[in-house]
Amino acid sequence: MQRYLAGQRIQAEHWFDVQPGDVAWCTAASGWSKSARNAFIAPWIRGATAILHDGRFDPVERLEILARERVNVLCMAPTEYRVIAKRATITRLPELRRLVAAGEALNPEVLAVWRDATGLEIADGFGQTETGQLTGVPPGEPARPGSMGKPLPGVGLRIDDGELVLDPASVPTFFRGYLGQDPVSRDQPWRTGDRVYEDDGWLYFEGRADDVISSSGYRIGPFEVESALVSHPAVAEAAVVGAPDEERGEIVRAVVVLRDGRVGDEAIARELQEHVKATTAPYKYPRLVEFADELPRTTSGKVQRALLRQQHAARTAR
Repeated sequence: MQRYLAGQRIQAEHWFDVQPGDVAWCTAASGWSKSARNAFIAPWIRGATAILHDGRFDPVERLEILARERVNVLCMAPTEYRVIAKRATITRLPELRRLVAAGEALNPEVLAVWRDATGLEIADGFGQTETGQLTGVPPGEPARPGSMGKPLPGVGLRIDDGELVLDPASVPTFFRGYLGQDPVSRDQPWRTGDRVYEDDGWLYFEGRADDVISSSGYRIGPFEVESALVSHPAVAEAAVVGAPDEERGEIVRAVVVLRDGRVGDEAIARELQEHVKATTAPYKYPRLVEFADELPRTTSGKVQRALLRQQHAARTAR
């Protein structure tokens, strides 16, 4: 536990960037490991004030609290940034100086909305419950759309056959093991199960290894297709998964939540397909487009792609 607390200073200083005297607000629910890290530990060890808010997420209320409490550092789930960007008007927040997010990659369109409204980049980062924070956009450096930043100082990361691999000995916050199981060795590489690529020292998340779609020999990451869909003015949210196909192995399937007032039908489905073709590449477009009122999510706000695949399998098996 002592090692864990000391290890949190790394992300608190080099990603969260909370300063003495700041007002910091991490909105993560208590069931998420990031709540312990950034709702409590990071502000306290840096001499800042932490805001706790016990209430359901409401995009308008969230902005009102930011203004009223003069928040300096805000940490939200990507889903919350997306919903606010789509369904609320972000007014000027002069006290705000740092925005961070982790859990899923953020779409360029969402980054642009927040940047235009606040003048701030959303500094993305990456970590796991087992490892703690591993990467982040460093303070003072402009964020790169789609990138989860660089490895935090001292963190040993490498990419092996497209998968992000960690040297546990380099991370003070690496866990000891799962309850009821043997301890996990800190001498063996930790395979994260996340597919990542690197460009000029910056890391880019492509998806969980089991989320990548293999269609007619092409490997298609869900995030790029989701970003293309969300860039369409009719779309509020989108999730992309693979669906079994006898000829292609898998096809791209999109589950789309439309903005208020839009109705899902064949015409808008075709429009979205053409939009993805034009925005990314023709072979990446979703051959199957479905509409939903909301996407299934975990308590931490991540899309439950495995559940979407299971639901499709159950329907097609009937």
